[in-house]
Amino acid sequence: MKICVLASGSEGNSTFISNGTHKILIDIGKNVKYITEKLKEINESPENIEAIIISHTHNDHIAALERFVKKYHPKVYMTQKMFFDLKNIEDYDNIIIYEDNIYLDNMKVISIKTSHDVTDSRNFVIEEPNMSVVYLTDTGYLNRKYFDLLKNRNYYLFESNHDIAMLMNGPYPKWLKTRVLGTYGHLSNKDASFYLSKLIGPNTEKIVLMHLSHKNNTEEKALEMIHNTFKEYEIEFQNIECAKQNEITKVIYD
Repeated sequence: MKICVLASGSEGNSTFISNGTHKILIDIGKNVKYITEKLKEINESPENIEAIIISHTHNDHIAALERFVKKYHPKVYMTQKMFFDLKNIEDYDNIIIYEDNIYLDNMKVISIKTSHDVTDSRNFVIEEPNMSVVYLTDTGYLNRKYFDLLKNRNYYLFESNHDIAMLMNGPYPKWLKTRVLGTYGHLSNKDASFYLSKLIGPNTEKIVLMHLSHKNNTEEKALEMIHNTFKEYEIEFQNIECAKQNEITKVIYD
């Protein structure tokens, strides 16, 4: 499998995943030019994207969707609620409604419901024989009922949005701080580190911290929190990377 976060942050989000046969994007924020350029950086072509799976309909996750679909014609997977949320959806071809799991031959994409301020928000476990990826971002909390499903996966692409002190002392108005901190907002560094300390296991090979806020977080703070939390729980794990807004992550090959 080949995995690369093309962009992650409030300006746009998109992640490339391929098992060699099927090439997909989870979300498609930013713009078509950016997505095309970043795909070329990892020796991939937009023409070969078979499917785009939408996690939710905030603009930073769908900004390039309409133009990309009209130009390259991939299948688009979204829930029924997302379908009714999107404007001009009648112009799209190859819409596929998902509610639970998506199957692309041996690639299984398991959908889980998350908590964000939209009508429907999903995150995913992507499974291949002997390999799996957790994609979890844009949620205010992680429901405990999903812990067993998410445990001991190979790769975690996991939101670590804000440092709580930076957020509370930062420039955001009170209502926005409340939104980010709330159960329909985003995971803090502290949240992410705690959840990951309960989820990772012997099979885990890498963690990519996602959706870091420009104004309310830094890579140093996110990494410091997770390393300190792992130390507290006597977890020895070092292979952690922070995804960036305008740069791709290191490509994962498995």
